[in-house]
Amino acid sequence: PQGRFDVQLKGAGRTAWSRNGDGRAWYGPVLREYLISEAMHALGIPTTRALAAVATGETILREQGPLPGAVICRTASSHIRVGTFQYFAARNDTQALEALLQQARARHYGAAQTVEQFLSAAVAAQARLIAQWMGVGFIHGVMNTDNSHVGGITIDYGPCAFMDDFVPMKTFSSIDRQGRYAYGNQPNLAAWNMAQLATALLPLTEDRDAAVTRFTEIVQGFGDIFDTEYAAVFARKIGLTPNQETGALIDGLLKIMADIGADFTLSFRTLALGDAHAHLGAHPDFADWHGRWQAAGPAQAALAQVNPAIIPRNHLVEAMIADAVAGDMQLFHALHTALKTPFAPCDTARFIAAPSPQEAVTQTFCGT
Repeated sequence: PQGRFDVQLKGAGRTAWSRNGDGRAWYGPVLREYLISEAMHALGIPTTRALAAVATGETILREQGPLPGAVICRTASSHIRVGTFQYFAARNDTQALEALLQQARARHYGAAQTVEQFLSAAVAAQARLIAQWMGVGFIHGVMNTDNSHVGGITIDYGPCAFMDDFVPMKTFSSIDRQGRYAYGNQPNLAAWNMAQLATALLPLTEDRDAAVTRFTEIVQGFGDIFDTEYAAVFARKIGLTPNQETGALIDGLLKIMADIGADFTLSFRTLALGDAHAHLGAHPDFADWHGRWQAAGPAQAALAQVNPAIIPRNHLVEAMIADAVAGDMQLFHALHTALKTPFAPCDTARFIAAPSPQEAVTQTFCGT
């Protein structure tokens, strides 16, 4: 790839922002981020990339007991977050805030000549990103402003997960007891993060009252941009163009999936393969839905290049981590290879199948 990239270590030790933590990481969060960030890249979703994962030979103490230490080196066009802007705004350091804005513009939005244009570009990029997350059933897990990248890329894979059975307000993160970071709440959280970015940018404006009015309009526009991007993502997933009829078909399919707890990834993949009846036919409304969908003329041949056959399923990721801690990296390498081509048919049935009730993972953890 062309351009300038930053590298960053995660798990290498304490920093000024570690608070009371040790700044270390063990195999679990390092290998999880490596595998899932690379899978997201293969799915075509903007993300940090994993450059390397290294075992440190240290013993890391966590709730589970002593664990083997590791460090991940990740790379991105920048690691500038909404929280980075908030940091300087909270310190009333306008000079540093201006320098940060210029850096972020140069890295991500070169055409943005004003603070307003920068904010507009960031809001649009964030809306596109969240729509893409929703399209693969991805749940970030901790969408605070420190985990919100101003360039609209996925950053900080902590207690993240991909949905198996479709539950619109699904959560996984062990710290999310109120559903704040649920799948269906991610657009709201992203809009809130953009409001915090707008607030942090206010010291850089000449007419604060006018800026508040205009910034509010920009942030409130997040919903319309997201709705458009979401409609486009899901229209592609069922092989149609976005319009009112397609929107009704998408809503109908998602309701069917939610009613019977159908697997998110397999539901869309089976549409591509032509065997959706076997997967969704138990719902009394599916036959009617399928007839209306067929009548709309879907580009079914293209669906296999839109709906993945394989995602990094939570139970496989957890099994990979357990094997790695025991000294066996075979499953990591096998998953990593398979996830490089998520839309191609996969020969390993285990990697495609939904988990059994005994295998299902219901909670994920940060670990760093």
